[in-house]
Amino acid sequence: MLRPILGDFSSITCFKLAIVGMEDALGEKATAIALIAAGRCRGKHLAKELSLTAANLSLDDIASQVGFALGKEGTRLCLINRMEAQGNVIKVYTSETLCSTGEAPGSERKCSYTLGAVWGVLEQTFGKRLQGKHTESVLRGGEYDVFEFTEL
Repeated sequence: MLRPILGDFSSITCFKLAIVGMEDALGEKATAIALIAAGRCRGKHLAKELSLTAANLSLDDIASQVGFALGKEGTRLCLINRMEAQGNVIKVYTSETLCSTGEAPGSERKCSYTLGAVWGVLEQTFGKRLQGKHTESVLRGGEYDVFEFTEL
């Protein structure tokens, strides 16, 4: 069923409180696993929607397309500032992530869903299993939330 008045979007406040409620009910670890899996699912679907699957695109092109879809003109999940390869590691620099919204400086919160969404896009685009982790956080003094991905 379509929402003719409200459309496709809901508040970040509601989503964040859903995450907090899941953490209260399931614990932080189980919630993180579920959110990463949900994000990966979203990312894989997004890569298909954007026809990124099996495309021979540069990381700059992928960052541009995914950034548009997830950024200000899209769902507003986060800003993708850039993607780059450093050896066998793909680094994705993000900001204004869903997970950092409303958090106090120094918070230990990780970007589980956002990490998962980017992870799913990259796995679907490159057709490879990757391992992802959140390595830098704006909440803990970083300029960006940085996600790193390596091939398994």
